[in-house]
Order: sequence, then structure tokens, then C-alpha cells
Amino acid sequence: MHLTQGLHRSVQQKPNEVAVIDGDREISYADLLSRVARLGAVMRGAGVESGDRIGILATNSAMYLECVLACAWIGAVLSPINNRWSPDEMAFQVDDAGISMLIADPAHRETVTMLAQRDSVLKAVVTDDYDERIESAEPIDDVYADPDALAVLMYTGGTTGRSKGVMLSARQILTSGYGTFVSAGLPNYDERVLHVSPLFHLAAFGGMMQHVILGSTHVFMGDFAVDKLVDTIAEKQITIVTLVPTMVQRMLDHADSTGVNLSSLRSVGYGSAPMPQPVVARLAELLPDVTLRQAYGMTELGPVATVLRDEDHRNPEHPERRGSVGKAAMHAEVRVVDSDDVEVPRGDVGEIVCRGENMMMGYWRRPEETAAALRGGWMHTGDLGYMDAHGYVYLVDRLKDMIVSGGENVYSAEVEKVLIHHPAVASCAVIGVPDRDWGERVHAVIVSEPGVTVTAAEIRDYVGARIARYKAPRTVDFVEQMPLSPVGKILKRVLRDQYSGPRVNR
Repeated sequence: MHLTQGLHRSVQQKPNEVAVIDGDREISYADLLSRVARLGAVMRGAGVESGDRIGILATNSAMYLECVLACAWIGAVLSPINNRWSPDEMAFQVDDAGISMLIADPAHRETVTMLAQRDSVLKAVVTDDYDERIESAEPIDDVYADPDALAVLMYTGGTTGRSKGVMLSARQILTSGYGTFVSAGLPNYDERVLHVSPLFHLAAFGGMMQHVILGSTHVFMGDFAVDKLVDTIAEKQITIVTLVPTMVQRMLDHADSTGVNLSSLRSVGYGSAPMPQPVVARLAELLPDVTLRQAYGMTELGPVATVLRDEDHRNPEHPERRGSVGKAAMHAEVRVVDSDDVEVPRGDVGEIVCRGENMMMGYWRRPEETAAALRGGWMHTGDLGYMDAHGYVYLVDRLKDMIVSGGENVYSAEVEKVLIHHPAVASCAVIGVPDRDWGERVHAVIVSEPGVTVTAAEIRDYVGARIARYKAPRTVDFVEQMPLSPVGKILKRVLRDQYSGPRVNR
């Protein structure tokens, strides 16, 4: 199992067909292989050896595809950087991962300059001269790296306020890719795939690698905008796309209002956040000939654990299954267990645990956290749920207090760690509350210091200046006291129940 395997097969079978569409630019499969082999030479020329980490900081583009394949070509490790993070968060990843070379698009030139000037391990940077350096390099041979070696180091949000690197091999990523496609019942032929969700998330990244396997045409549209999404589907005759629920709703609204034809679509997938049931029903009604699929998982699972197939979206005898995340994918085992890791009876709530060849190698340089997460050989997801008699899994809550807003993961502890330093904040709790646009939104509950006043806007600006802006509370409530346990711990469960109903954004 090599990440470059699909590229070699496509060049063998259809060298002159289009591999990439990036704006007005088209790249054939033969030219893509040549660019990958030359980019590998650029990396080698910068001193990168097998196992070294290379970062990429970019919006979705052909650069992403070329970088992951070039890293695999020379046995290096790709570590994508979230371009929505603050400079401090990016700098932490560069240092923690030991990124020695950073490739970025021109839009991130200033950020890259700042990162290069810091006292870090970063030694080489490629930005504006990316294409020129590829064109001037002599191609080198694919090393066909060990499929069980570290291939991708993907950083996720951390409950302690710092991100942690998830170590994944080619085998783990490709196992998830193969298994997900088969489990969803999708046909084995190439597609015209539109990459919409950010590729620094493994859900989107893994989807891209699925289509390298299939030999699809990869279409990139940069940052998300609903008009650009709908127009690109129509203009480029996109056949398959995977979106977060917010994007699905906006796509349907825009297509309705403009009359843009989406008939080229054969498959629509979604995940990363709960999908409102009315949106699922509307999707199935408006696109009756399109295969619908949902996947559930996490970065640590390469990323897919369960799949909800098209027939489950349209089964009139079991409409409740639309509210599930499906059944275990063909490459994975899934159980629901109690605090002693004993499987609970069907229908009882417990923690969802998974295992399979898709399960991560571990957390980068965090052996204790790795041992805790993978205890007993099962990945402990931190998600609460139950399994019905037919194996369908239903999510109930999250042990880790993770908020999923517009497809982005936000960890409440990270936001709270910033909030508590505000001079007007005596105590605080951050939770996710239902939001019609974002699925969930970040909501802060604050007890103010006596005699001090502060506004919600000031709170948002304070947090947004210190960590990524999307993590800042969209809504804030000021209360006189928090619900506390006998030992003085804030009871977030009580707060979530209190704020679970619809609320006006403010």
C-alpha cells in the first residue's frame, strides 16, 4: 500500500487524461507525475530525508495534492497546517512536529516569513517560487516508502489548550479510504471530485486520497463560498462531493434560488457535524438520483469508523436511521462500552470505541496519551452513543466537550483557558449550543468580577485576538452563579440542558 500507487496506475492507464483542474489550469496525469517527481527533488535538495516533516500552509489547491504525493515519493512526512489558526498556534505545530521545510501559497507569504523568523527548526521555505523550482528540478525516482512508516502527521485540537499530532501511516489512510468507498456502496470508477472542505482536516484529506486510488479528476475551488460551490459543480460537471452539513443546506438554498443545474452529481457525502433531519430529508427529495452517504470517525481513525449508506437515508420503514451515523465500515470494528471497557447491551449509552487497520500509530511524542486512548487495543473516541439491534450507531454526547461549529472542531478547554485571563471574568464555561446555520456555535457562560462590566463583543474580540477567530464565542451570557457539583466543579451537563433550545444569536 503506497500513497503514490493510484498515481502510477493512472499514468499507466490514461496518461493524457486530466488529473487536476485548479481554476483555469488543467494538469494531465503524466504531467502530475512529472511535477511530483520534480517536487520530490526540490525537497531532497533542501536537505529533507526520509522521515523528516514537511509542512504545507495553503488554501485548497493542486499544491496540496502535489505535496502529499511528493512527500510519499521520497518517504517524508507531510504535516498540514490549519490556515485558520493564529500565528502562535502555527508556530507551536512547526516546533512540536519539527517541521524543517514549509511549503506555502502566496496568500500566506507574510505568515510564513514570521514563522521563519522565529527560533524554530524551520530551515527551508517555498512560497512564490514554487512552480519555478519544480520546473527547474530534475525528476527523481519514487522510493516506494514503507507503508507502515509514518506518512502524515495531522494536528488536532487539544483539550489541554495545545494541539497534538496524530501519527498515520499510508496503510492506515488507505485502509480507511478503500473500506469507506466499499461500505458506502459506491462504484469502482473515476469521478470528477470537488474538494471543498479544508484539506488540513483528515476527513477532506482522506477523501482526496480515496480519489487518488480511483484515478479521479481532482477539482479545487479554494476557499468555500456557496455561489462558487454551486457554479463549479455545474461548470465543471462535478460528479461527487463531500460537504459539512452547513454547506449542504446553503448549497440547496442557493440552487433553489438561482436555478443552477446540479444534475451532474452522482454522490453527495456529509460528515464532521450532525446533519439536521429536515436537511437530510430535503437533500434526498431534491436529489432523488444522487447517492447519499454519511461517515463518522475522527483523525485518529484515519478517519472513518462508520458509514450510513444511501438506502438508509431513503428507507421509509426505518426513518430513524437517518439520525444515526450508520454501521461499522468494512475495515473497522465498533463497540459501545462502559467505564470498565465492557460492552454494554444494545440501546444502552456508553463510550464508542473502534479498532482496525485504520487506527492511528499514536500521538506524536505523547506516549501516555497514546496508551490511554488505545488501551486494550481499541481507540477510545470520547464520544457517547448507543448501538441498536441492527448495528446502527447513534451519537448522544461528547465526553471531551468538543464543539463542532461549521465543520470545525473547537475544544471548550482551550477557549476557557483564554477567557479566564480576561480581567472581568471571574469564572466561565464554554459549551456548544444548537445553531441553525453552524450546527453548533461556541457559547460562553460567564460570571463577572464584582463591580466590573464587559460586553459580549469585547469578549469575542479578546478571544479572537489570542486564538483562531472561529473559536471565539459567537454568543455570551452573563450569570450570577454557575451550577456546581459538591466538589465545586462546573456542571456543563446542566448548562447544556439549559441552553439546548433554539436561541437568538446575539
